[in-house]
Amino acid sequence: MKLRLNITTRIAGGFGSLIFLTLIAFLYTFIVLKDTRKKTDTVIEQVIPSLSELKELNLIIQKSKTLIAKWYYGKNVNENVELQEQLIQLMRQDYIRVKKNISQLSENWSERDKQTIQMILKNIERVFSLYQNEIMNRLKSIDDYQNPEIYFVIAQEALDDADANIKIIVRHLNSLIDGKTLEADTVKQEMFRSINFLENIVKFLGAVLLIGGIIIAFFTIRSIVVPIMQLKDMLLRMGKGIIPKDRFPDRKDEIGEMGRALNILINSFERTTEFAKQTGAGNFNAVFQPLSEYDTLGHALIRMRDELAENERVLERKVIERTEEVVRQKKEIEYLFTQVTDSIKYAKRIQEAILPPIKYFQSLLPHSFILYRPKDIVSGDFYWIEKKNNKIYVAAVDCTGHGVPGAFMSIIGSNLLKDIINNTSLVHPAEILDELNIRIAQTLHSEQTDTKDGMDLSLISIDLNTLQLEYAAAMNPICLIRNGESHILEGDRFPIGKYTDVINKFTNHSIHLQKGDTMYLFSDGYADQFGGLKGKKLYKKNFYKILEDASKWPIDHQKFILEKKFLEWKGSLEQVDDILVIGIKF
Repeated sequence: MKLRLNITTRIAGGFGSLIFLTLIAFLYTFIVLKDTRKKTDTVIEQVIPSLSELKELNLIIQKSKTLIAKWYYGKNVNENVELQEQLIQLMRQDYIRVKKNISQLSENWSERDKQTIQMILKNIERVFSLYQNEIMNRLKSIDDYQNPEIYFVIAQEALDDADANIKIIVRHLNSLIDGKTLEADTVKQEMFRSINFLENIVKFLGAVLLIGGIIIAFFTIRSIVVPIMQLKDMLLRMGKGIIPKDRFPDRKDEIGEMGRALNILINSFERTTEFAKQTGAGNFNAVFQPLSEYDTLGHALIRMRDELAENERVLERKVIERTEEVVRQKKEIEYLFTQVTDSIKYAKRIQEAILPPIKYFQSLLPHSFILYRPKDIVSGDFYWIEKKNNKIYVAAVDCTGHGVPGAFMSIIGSNLLKDIINNTSLVHPAEILDELNIRIAQTLHSEQTDTKDGMDLSLISIDLNTLQLEYAAAMNPICLIRNGESHILEGDRFPIGKYTDVINKFTNHSIHLQKGDTMYLFSDGYADQFGGLKGKKLYKKNFYKILEDASKWPIDHQKFILEKKFLEWKGSLEQVDDILVIGIKF
């Protein structure tokens, strides 16, 4: 039977192994450190203090030997007092202190070492007894030193006996010191071996933990993270409405169960999508089986199919009825459109009839051109020319609006200008504009209504004999090109048409023209056109520059240049207003 390892088992097994190895490392480290600490305590608390006390005991023996020799060979009674104090301190204080410390430390020694130290202490006390009784007590005065029996027999014999014992003491004491030194070295070596072994174990377990962690991480990523990322990617694509083409591979764990559920969901999505396509294409006989009785989407799609089938039958009947109605209305609209278009075209013929013919215009001003481009069939811009009293009057007019409304205003304005010139005695452009302003207001009843209809225009009068120019302007300036430089002749900053209770008076201007001057009258349509690389307005500054460049060419070629520049600027954009430019060269 094949063992099934689920996600929990894999994760628990992997991390359990790491925890087990870590626990082993911790326990072994604890044991080794405890043993090392015990040995360290032994060295610090027993071996090293024992060595120190033994060495100090050896030093006391050697010092006592030196002091007693000075006593015996010095023969200086005065010095003996000081030597006696040193020997007494050495034997009764220093030795007693060291003996007490050694007695306490020797409780943990081996039996052999205990016997040795007891033998050493007995010999030391015997030597100290010889020092006291046979040398120090007998050699107290000069007479004692001069007495051969005391000095050469008793004292000498005691000194030799003491030296012999000291040699024995020193030999056993050195042996004992060497043993303790060896013991200390042995404990140290054992400590170092334990520490080195622990270091190797820790390195080994560290390597095992590292490699084991990498292996566990690798298998975790391979068996858990990678499949989960694959599931995530498939779910994210489905969340964006993309049905995955691939399927999640079969696995015998929880991820495999999720993968199988996802595969079922993807298959259902594909069937649902295909069913929706068939339904959308009008195939209402397409077969679709919901996933279960709880499949809300599947049952909703079936209901939608049935409702769409019924709606299609209803819509087909309505479409037939509506189509017949639309066809009838289309014919009516086409008829009405034809009527309106014919009316506007007729209005265009009327407007063209009112405009002065180009031949008549050029008969009065031979060196001139007119660029006239209506935005629609009819235009709100118009040009006007008349001759009176050896003066030629020219106007460029921009009526409110464009198309049919502008055309009506242009007819009114043209007729009023013609009536003022022919039926009044007014001769100055400003007087003519004042009269035109009054008549426009009266015609449109601007006193009783809130209308804003009116017109912007520039009007000039030219005496061809004297080249004296008079002009007045309502909003529209005039551009005069002289010696290749443009001069803008500004007019008044209010239009024709009464907008307030006060009727404004226009200002009459007069200048003397020079041979070679070129004058341009225009509406604002050219400068207001959108175009160029960024779709912005041309603006008057650029328009004046175009006029300067065009003025260098013959007058009959200037119209072509202006029209070409306008079309290049406009590009594919729609014309926004009527275009009117009048050019006159003197």
